[in-house]
Amino acid sequence: MRKSILATGAILVAAGLAFTGCSASTGGDDGGTSTKVLTVGMPNGPQQPNQNPLATGSASLSLGYAFVVYESLMQINEIDPTEAPTPWLAESVEWNPEYTQATITPREGVKWSDGEDFTADDIAFSIQLRKDNPELNVDFPDQYGDITVEDGKVVVNFTTGQYVNEVKLYKLLIVPKHIWEGEDAVTFSDDEMIGTGPFTLKSFSPQAVTLTPNDDYWGGKSKVGELRYDAYNDNAGLTTALTTGEAQWGWTFIPDYESTYIDKDPEHFNQVAGGGFGVDVLYLNNETKPFDNVAFRQALNMVIDHADITATAGYGVWPEITSVTGLPQPSGDAFISSEYEGQNLEVDVDGAKKVLTDAGYTYDGDKLIDPDGEAVSFKLTNPSGWTDYLDALGIIAEGAASLGAEATVDAIVQDTWFNDTIPFGNFQASLHWTDGGSTPWNLYSNIMDGASYVPLGETANWNFGRYQNDDVTKALADFKSGTDPDARQASLDIVQQHYVEDVPGIVIWSRPAVAQYSTQNYTGFPTSEDPYANPQPTGPQAALILSKLTPSE
Repeated sequence: MRKSILATGAILVAAGLAFTGCSASTGGDDGGTSTKVLTVGMPNGPQQPNQNPLATGSASLSLGYAFVVYESLMQINEIDPTEAPTPWLAESVEWNPEYTQATITPREGVKWSDGEDFTADDIAFSIQLRKDNPELNVDFPDQYGDITVEDGKVVVNFTTGQYVNEVKLYKLLIVPKHIWEGEDAVTFSDDEMIGTGPFTLKSFSPQAVTLTPNDDYWGGKSKVGELRYDAYNDNAGLTTALTTGEAQWGWTFIPDYESTYIDKDPEHFNQVAGGGFGVDVLYLNNETKPFDNVAFRQALNMVIDHADITATAGYGVWPEITSVTGLPQPSGDAFISSEYEGQNLEVDVDGAKKVLTDAGYTYDGDKLIDPDGEAVSFKLTNPSGWTDYLDALGIIAEGAASLGAEATVDAIVQDTWFNDTIPFGNFQASLHWTDGGSTPWNLYSNIMDGASYVPLGETANWNFGRYQNDDVTKALADFKSGTDPDARQASLDIVQQHYVEDVPGIVIWSRPAVAQYSTQNYTGFPTSEDPYANPQPTGPQAALILSKLTPSE
C-alpha cells in the first residue's frame, strides 16, 4: 500500500503537494463562468426532499449533488489508489506509525456559503457526529476514540489501527457546526445546504435539482454556469438522455455502449472506466432459508456461470471474476493466498448436487428438497430498471434451476431497495457493490466483517448478509491494524479460506468506476489518457472534476 511521505514517528500525507494545479483551472472570476448548463443524470428515480449529506439514501447522496455543496478533507484518485492524495479542506493529515491517531491541519481562508469562517471545530464536529450517531458511521463503526482540537488542528484517535481505512477519513464530507449544532443529524433534512463547495442549492424537486456557482468559493468561482441533476426512472431512461444530449454527465450501464452511445456523437460522447478493488456481490442472507445452510451457498456458487454473466448481462463492460477468492485481477494478484493460486471458478452442476446430497438434501423428481423436507426456492431482488443487475440475476436463477431450486427475479422500487430491503435484511439474495480501496480489505470486510454485523431488522451499513465468524472478524481486524506485510497476508489467508469454504456472499464481477460524459458544453473530464480521478459525479471527486472543467469552444 502506498504512503506519501515517510517521516520519523509519523506519516505525513500530501503536506508538500501544491494546490495550484487544481485551483488554476477553476473559473477564477465572473468573466470565466459560462452560461451553459451541465446536466448530471442518475437512474435512481424520483427523490424525497432530504438534502442531508450524511444520511444514506438521501436525495443529495443518491443523485450526487451533496459532493459539490459539501467537501472532503482530501482528494484521492480511486482509479490509481497508489497515487498520493491532494489536499482539499485539509492542508495535511499526519498519522502515527500505528495508524491509531490522525492529526488534521485545516485549510486556511475557507468560508461557508453563508459567509462564516471554516475552522478546525467544523472538522471535529463533523467527525464527532459520526461517532455519536451509529446510523451515520458507515466507515468507522465503533472505532472512534477521542476527537479534539489542539492548537488549531484536529486530533482524531481510533480504537484500532486504520492502515486500510485512511482514505475513508479523507473522503468524509464536512458540515458546518454553526448550522448543525443542536439538530438531530440523522433526521435533519438540511434544506438550505450551507457548504464550502463550488456550488449552492438553488431549487429542488423530486425529478430535478438545480445548483449555481458559489461566488466566494475558496478554489475560485467555477466556470460551469449552472449544474442540474435529473432523476431518471431507470438505466434505459438515462441512456436515452445521454444519447440525445439531454444529460451530459452520469453513469449507468449501457449495453453495447459503443454503438448505443458513442456512435451517436463520436466527437463529443465518451465513456471511461478505471480499475481498483470494487466488485459487485450477490449478498446471501445467511440467517434465512435457503442461505442459512452453507451447503446450499456452496452449491449455488458452483453453478453460477461468471463468464456468461460478464458477456451477456455485462456486455463485457464489467470484467469477469475468475479466481475462487473473488478478487479482481490483476489488482488482486499480489494478495491471493498461495493455497488458491491458479484455482479458478468453474461451473460444476454434478459436483454441486453431490455437495447438496451429502448435506442431507434430496430430490422429488427434479425438485430440490432441503433437509427439513421443504422445496428450495428463493427470490433474487434488485431495483427495477437496473438492467445489468437484473440480467445477471436471471443467469443466476438459471444456475439455481440446474440444481432443482426455484429462483425468481423480483424487480422492486429503487427507494424501497435502498432504504428498506438492503439495510434491514429484507431479502434472500441481492446484488450490491462494495467499496474499493487500495487493498482487498474493503471487499472482504463489506461482505464478511462481524464488526458490521447487526441482527435482522436493524440497520446494517455493510455485511448485509449477516455473516458471523469470529476468526474472520479477528483476521480482518489484524490485517487492518498490522504493520508487518507477512502478518497481514497471513490474516488475509484466513479471510480467503472462509470466503471460499463458507460462501457468505458471491462476488459476481469486477466493478471499475465507469462514467459517460459529453464535451458538447464543457471539457476537462478524466480520460483514459489522463485518469486523474474517478470519473463519476457521485463522490467527493466531483468538486475536483468541476475545478478542471472549462467551456467548450
